[in-house]
Amino acid sequence: MSEKEPNQLRDYTIDNNILTCVSENGVILKAEILTDHIIRVRYSTNNYQLPDFSYALNPNFKQDEKTYTFKDAKNYVVIATERVECRIKKQNLQVSFYDNQGTLINEDEKGFHWEVSESTGNDIVQMSKQVQKDEVFFGLGDKPTEMNIKNKRFENWGSDCYGYSYNDDPLYKNIPFYYGLHHGIGYGIFFDNSFRTFFDFGHERPDATSFWSHGGEMNYYFIAGPNLLEVSERYAALTGTADMPALWALGFQQCKWSYKPESQVREITSKMRELKIPCDAIYLDIDYMDGFRCFTWDKEHFPAPKKMISDLSSQGFKTMVIIDPGIKKDPDYWVFKEGLENDYFCKYPDGPYVEGNVWPGACYFPDFTKPEVRSWWADLYEGLISHDGVAGVWNDMNEPAIFDVETKTFTENVMHDYDGHLCSHAKAHNVYGMQMARATYEGVKKHGDNKRALIITRSGYSGLQRYSSVWTGDNIATWQHIWIANVQCQRLAISGVSYAGSDIGGFIGQPTPEMFVRWIQLGIFHPFCRVHSSQDDGDQEPWSFGDKATDLFREAVELRYQMLPYHYTAFYQHHKFGTPILKPLTFIDQEDEENYYRDHEFLCGNNILSASIDEEKCKAKTIYLPQGKWYNYWDNELHDGRNETTISITENTFPFLIKAGSVIPFYPIQQYVGEKQIDVVTLKIYYSENSEISNLYVDALDGYEYESGDYRYSTFYFENFESNVVIKQSWEGTFKPHYQFKIELIGFENVKGIDVDGKKIDVNEVLAHDFRELTISK
Repeated sequence: MSEKEPNQLRDYTIDNNILTCVSENGVILKAEILTDHIIRVRYSTNNYQLPDFSYALNPNFKQDEKTYTFKDAKNYVVIATERVECRIKKQNLQVSFYDNQGTLINEDEKGFHWEVSESTGNDIVQMSKQVQKDEVFFGLGDKPTEMNIKNKRFENWGSDCYGYSYNDDPLYKNIPFYYGLHHGIGYGIFFDNSFRTFFDFGHERPDATSFWSHGGEMNYYFIAGPNLLEVSERYAALTGTADMPALWALGFQQCKWSYKPESQVREITSKMRELKIPCDAIYLDIDYMDGFRCFTWDKEHFPAPKKMISDLSSQGFKTMVIIDPGIKKDPDYWVFKEGLENDYFCKYPDGPYVEGNVWPGACYFPDFTKPEVRSWWADLYEGLISHDGVAGVWNDMNEPAIFDVETKTFTENVMHDYDGHLCSHAKAHNVYGMQMARATYEGVKKHGDNKRALIITRSGYSGLQRYSSVWTGDNIATWQHIWIANVQCQRLAISGVSYAGSDIGGFIGQPTPEMFVRWIQLGIFHPFCRVHSSQDDGDQEPWSFGDKATDLFREAVELRYQMLPYHYTAFYQHHKFGTPILKPLTFIDQEDEENYYRDHEFLCGNNILSASIDEEKCKAKTIYLPQGKWYNYWDNELHDGRNETTISITENTFPFLIKAGSVIPFYPIQQYVGEKQIDVVTLKIYYSENSEISNLYVDALDGYEYESGDYRYSTFYFENFESNVVIKQSWEGTFKPHYQFKIELIGFENVKGIDVDGKKIDVNEVLAHDFRELTISK
């Protein structure tokens, strides 16, 4: 069918914060102001609008007070906030955005256009925008490619990608959100459309970027900056952030397909303690089940799961289990019977159930887009969580994946409830995994006795972070995959999904000892830190590669446990403010164009920088540092920012730099979270000529009391004066830590004395957690 586009504006109306424009050929454009920085743009055709519904949006998102201005000019109409102006051309409803100084941020090229699909009747909705001079682009979730995605093209259609490689696309996750940056001005566009979507960043035509979908509406949110980090935080406000995890969930975790029988699980956990490798969680893959039937136990291999889990808990291990969406077609299987009796499984339009082969053989699949199904699924976890003591759940295969079919998933004519908005799988596919994770999250939280839920999902859509963490899927034990893990976790973080990690060591194949060590040395900076591997490729426990590799692995994990209060603080900043935990260099210093093409280096939190080592026999690493000054953690050497520097690398050292002026909290080493009461937290204070801000967050480390204000979020203000350095502390929240502080000074010369709240102390004395002012005399 022929392509169409809007023509001349016929009329417009203004209803509170929404400007509605209608063209002569029946295109409706609604420009809705959500905040000073976020404007929603929604096109509909044929004088008809679809019901307004989205799984992506944060239900707690708060619109600003409706403050806007309107202008009817000769060639366009304008709706504007104090920060951003949206201009709509009367000739063809093309849209452009300007800042409050009149500087162009983003403009349509051809703008909105569409054609009708002859096979489905859906609109194929398309948008093209002008690429500005020297514009670069970032985002889109888990794409295994360079951070800067200019001149590339992508597809979002959740896919089971066993053994994916560099540039493979599409992968598991569907995050239709990207950033543009030009002339120091950053912005974001979230194309909220769950059909199969495509993005082109100057690949087909270098002067145009475009995005389109095989159905639904042209519905996007324009998020103004100009700062990229602020854009990221505004996107997070729109789609939600993760709950605080229990602290143990930021510890090291060990997994394999599969640990069985029970005796092997006990052997693995006992050896972890024997070798003093800190670890907080052990995973059970599909072989713990009875014939791969979800919510069951293989009684031969796991005859007493509740006792086993209790015994593991006494050793400091949480037990995690996998649950897939495929429910075995077995008339004697209680979950299958309940689903069948209540009509909870997906069907074709004429009534037959969707049947596909996965691990159990022939399976039916719950329709997680139906509220009643999610409630049922949530309650299925009562036995595993409440009775057996499982701590969390790992959702796999939820693209959904099906074996032995060319599409690797459902056909697009399968029907879904979509929360009362009946639709086909073409629309529901990309949200299926997210809604499964949602049901799992609700069940684990409901039956978890006020314990925080750790959920992990392979697939999902924008907003999945409200329910689940993620891992990057079935990667390969290669050096390149260390780099891929690095860029994927950075990209996921700026796409709203900070709680992410890779299968450390690679799921497929077996790493060399050196590769395994370098992978964990990167993984300790990722929020989700787990080794996982396939049974097809040998052992991949920390001791599987010889004594030297074991020692090096232990050292890295011990450092992770020392850094837990720092990681926990960074996670709180994501939870509360939407700040990505991992930050590409461009998101730290967007004025410096050198950062646009840097992939190895990243910030973890606000004060620590690292980079992947993704080549063997590395003796030195050349990295680029963003603005500021940076201390090498290993030798305390100070390096200038906005500068390329080469640092020495040994077997047990790797890129780890701390921003001058930072106050970094360190725990003593534990074998697991809660092994010992933390009585002293070391504050490593790094000298700077300039002012700097650091933070420390603490709460009960589990439970949900923090939501009612029972936490402490401290801010440390580092200031350098002529005769002294002063660190002031302020905090919010009602939680009272029981620990005290010990200080360690790095980079200070000729310290003449130390005062805490007016009282002189020795450098080795401890400080009360509620000190207000620390003065270091020079």
